[in-house]
Amino acid sequence: MENIIIRNIEEKDISSVVDIQISGWKVAYKGIIDDNTLNSMNRNERIEKRRKDYKENGFIVAELNNEVVGFCRYVDSNKFTQDMSEIDCELLALYVKPDLKYKGIGTKLFQFVIDEFKNKNKTKMILWCLKDNEPSKKFYKKMGGEITKERTFEIEKKNYYEVGFIYNI
Repeated sequence: MENIIIRNIEEKDISSVVDIQISGWKVAYKGIIDDNTLNSMNRNERIEKRRKDYKENGFIVAELNNEVVGFCRYVDSNKFTQDMSEIDCELLALYVKPDLKYKGIGTKLFQFVIDEFKNKNKTKMILWCLKDNEPSKKFYKKMGGEITKERTFEIEKKNYYEVGFIYNI
């Protein structure tokens, strides 16, 4: 997939990004996240949330043949993992259209983020992945991450486990 373009998100991309996230959750998290949660994801609410945050730095999309096929969000701080002072950047989200996984799109998004962090002299990145999401864990290990931490989080009054992958940049 040499024709993949990685670029900053634009307002016109918001609905595509939301659709990728919702379909991504329904495929990747089936059997992990409660079915009621997956089936009740509100597209309009998510679009409004993305309208508020799409202008933030660290929000990119992957485009193939003029279609958004993936996206990634990242921050060059550890504001979401403050209990680990050695972390200076975080990959918050990486999604690819489910029918286009395993074609190099996620790798290109990931590498773009690593390059951005290198340019900002960042040294240690974390990303969090659901503990039971084996395909994603395999990808993050392949990209050089090492699981070093586990934590719980709550969605609709149910607890889930996630693992933190650390990367030396």
